[in-house]
Amino acid sequence: MLKPCAHGAAKYGIDPGQWQAHMCGLCLGLRDGHGQLARAATNTDAIVLSVLTEAQTGASGARTTAGPCPLRGMRRASVVAANAPGVQLAATASLLLGAAKIRDHVDDGDAAALARGPMRRVSSTWAARAQEQAARIGLDVRPMLAAIATQSALEAKAAPDANSLGTLDDLTGPTQLCAATLFGHTATLAGRPENVGALQEIGRHVGRIAHLADAIEDLERDRARGRFNPLDATGTDMPRAYQLVRESETAIRHAAAEAELDQLPTVRWALLDPLSALLRRLGQGLGLAVGHVCRTSPVAQQHSPYQFPSPPGRRPNRPGPLKAGGLILGVYCTGVACCADHTSPCTGEEKEAWAKRCGCDGCGDCGECCGNCCSCGGEDGCCGDCGCDCNC
Repeated sequence: MLKPCAHGAAKYGIDPGQWQAHMCGLCLGLRDGHGQLARAATNTDAIVLSVLTEAQTGASGARTTAGPCPLRGMRRASVVAANAPGVQLAATASLLLGAAKIRDHVDDGDAAALARGPMRRVSSTWAARAQEQAARIGLDVRPMLAAIATQSALEAKAAPDANSLGTLDDLTGPTQLCAATLFGHTATLAGRPENVGALQEIGRHVGRIAHLADAIEDLERDRARGRFNPLDATGTDMPRAYQLVRESETAIRHAAAEAELDQLPTVRWALLDPLSALLRRLGQGLGLAVGHVCRTSPVAQQHSPYQFPSPPGRRPNRPGPLKAGGLILGVYCTGVACCADHTSPCTGEEKEAWAKRCGCDGCGDCGECCGNCCSCGGEDGCCGDCGCDCNC
């Protein structure tokens, strides 16, 4: 979700290889601290935590020379040091999210029966390792683990056949709390306590967007497979879900502006621009003519039906235990998933290489997307509440 566009780095004077330096640092940090299998937990969205931590310090953190890697053509590379505070925070987040995701796959029946026991053990191990990792950087993850543990109960309560109807805020609450805690801790690690509140607010809305974006993109597939989806469970239609994502993206920009974080080029490149690209991508998937969110015409916003144009395809065959184990060892533990398209060992779906996930559909650049963004009306000649950054 938060993969910055390499093509947009030049306008901020940023080396586009910076993101990969953080990604490689995270991957190696997981390997060195928790073993080869932990590299499978590398979470590309967690990389933004390392980037934000370094951005707030105002200087590049420690770098180390990584050994030859087949994914870099056997070339050495300068990467963020595995013991950098931001990398340790990103590793904590990756282990937490990885543990939760594995548990979800087991609970949803995505894993073969013989694989469920080992997967549960990996999930428990990663959760315990996350606590150890967090303790080294002064972060208490117990509230996050408790919140994650309530997700299944919240979904059961909100299920269509349940007696009570849950709300979207209830269902996205654990994700919001975890993201708020992790984002806020970047300021603590960077020695910028004045930024904690703003980053907690940013993290809360990033968590909300992540949950809603997944629900929007998975809605038709979940319906076809008879799975739980928070939109159906709460009676939220697509227009309302998209509006909630827009509101959160606007709230993120306002919080960043109040703390003057939007003046940091790295924050705009690695966080604000990818969120704008996500918003456009969701709008386009819903049939909206989105060149820039503030330029969406009233006619386009009335587009009906709000569905993705292509129906979900036939569910791929899940790999058996042996094949799944081979994929985990050969694709994730070796880091191949970073730079090569691959098959998910849990679902059998084809996944794009992590390094290729670039939101290039507009690159989050106001100037390129809609010309002079400050001429589109609204208060003071700006875009009202659309979140357009008029400093571009």
